[in-house]
Amino acid sequence: MLFLIILLIIICVALGLFVLIQNPKGGGLATGGSGSNMFGVQRTGDVLEKGTWVLLTLVVVLSLAVTTIGKTGGSSTSGGIDPKLQEQLDKTPTQSPIGSGVAPSTATPAPAPATQDTTKK
Repeated sequence: MLFLIILLIIICVALGLFVLIQNPKGGGLATGGSGSNMFGVQRTGDVLEKGTWVLLTLVVVLSLAVTTIGKTGGSSTSGGIDPKLQEQLDKTPTQSPIGSGVAPSTATPAPAPATQDTTKK
């Protein structure tokens, strides 16, 4: 699993470099009205564009693989939680999110406010 994550990071860096190296093709927001270099450098553009698509496909496949392995837990030696540690975590009491130190089930509710007669007589 760690190997796949490191490989994914390396491919992401390579994909970023491939995108930054490419010449703009004149589409989108880069359109300025001049059509002198409309298609960029053809040969280099083809190689970089194909490389970008290959790297993008690898990023998607590796991301799905890491997610799938992470959900299933992978092998017990690669990243599973030690059963003794999990048992200790299960026994640990949780504190109230308010921070009062009193568990929500044992806290006494606040008394209801007194109602006043607001109608005019």
